[in-house]
Amino acid sequence: MRYFPRAGRRRDVAWAALASLGLLSLLLISLLPIGATPGARAEDDLDHRAELVQDQLAQAEEALEGSSQRARQAASALASAEEKLSAARLRLSDAQAQLAEARHRDAVMRERLKRAEDRLAQARAELEAAKLQLEQQRVSVRSLVTDIYTQGDPDILAFSALLRSQTPADLTRQLELRNGVVSAETGDLRDLATLEIGLQLRENAVEQATDRVAGLRKAAARNLTRMTQLAEAAQQAKDAVSTLVGERLRASDAAAAARKADARRLAEARAEDRRVKALLRERARQAALAAQQNGETRGDSDGFLSYPVSGRITSPFGYRHHPIYGYWGLHDGVDFADGCGTAMRAPADGTVVSRYWSNSYGNRLIIDHGYVAGHGLATILNHATSYTVGAGEKVKRGQVVGYVGSTGWSTGCHLHFTVMQDGNPVDPMTWL
Repeated sequence: MRYFPRAGRRRDVAWAALASLGLLSLLLISLLPIGATPGARAEDDLDHRAELVQDQLAQAEEALEGSSQRARQAASALASAEEKLSAARLRLSDAQAQLAEARHRDAVMRERLKRAEDRLAQARAELEAAKLQLEQQRVSVRSLVTDIYTQGDPDILAFSALLRSQTPADLTRQLELRNGVVSAETGDLRDLATLEIGLQLRENAVEQATDRVAGLRKAAARNLTRMTQLAEAAQQAKDAVSTLVGERLRASDAAAAARKADARRLAEARAEDRRVKALLRERARQAALAAQQNGETRGDSDGFLSYPVSGRITSPFGYRHHPIYGYWGLHDGVDFADGCGTAMRAPADGTVVSRYWSNSYGNRLIIDHGYVAGHGLATILNHATSYTVGAGEKVKRGQVVGYVGSTGWSTGCHLHFTVMQDGNPVDPMTWL
């Protein structure tokens, strides 16, 4: 068992915070280690430590270590639901962001396409106007050429006119007339060439505008397809979030129900704690009196107890980090990892005080080893599959007394081994 710092008196707030993290296991409460010694000083020490115990019990009310399988499953389900919901919300947010971006891109592309179509329409109109102007210029040039060649070769006609000139004034007029004809012809031809070049440029502009419109239409169509897909994905993500919200609510309700059930068992565990400790304290007191009357001294604490199993230690006595809550708390024994069915042996000679079932500890066995090194000494073996001895039986060191299991509030096959010194848990390693 473990003890945790005060979690605060606002239980609903604390519970909501724990539930949001899936931390729904319960802590079994036990007394702090008390190394009592004979005499008035020991009694004062007991009174002082009893006050500490009450304070520890109050502090641990909202941070309980042990948890039933139902509570662990509910906590796991709640944590899983919250993780899925968080991931689904991220997917929904991402899908909505992409959809918003696609819609913005669609609006931009629509505007670009409209401008490109307007430019194409303008280019086509300009092309038609240029074609008409070019055709008119061609007609004008054809008419001019026809007139010239109908009247004869312009150079011969001009030379004849010069020969017919009677005066210098006539000659000047004839030259001016001839130059005017040639100039008009040249200008019409130049205008025709210019119009033909302009027509080609406008045809190129129409072609380019047509290609741009076609490209923008394809891009807009692709974006529309993507936008449709994103809208479907966003709706699916939204539906998933809605479903997972319901799943989380159900998981939260199940976790709350499991917590309430474990809370009821906690009251039983606390009563059991008080009973066991009172029983072992009384036996330790009687053993101390008997030893004083008989003048007996027995053993040394260091190495007095044998290891009950050969498995490795997975959790020592003392403060440790709780794997679910994240708090630091006192673990009141030593956990030995071993396979279910592995034989558990008596750590020393003694008498079986009790063998019973506990909702939290599963199958329990309490052995009283008598008065040793100035203390009443007892050991408790927890979570066994079964035991081979019963209350009142004498056991010998190394005798098989039961088999490793995972009963009660346990997460796997192991032995939780507790050493009770004068009715209070102490570090087993000081006796092993």
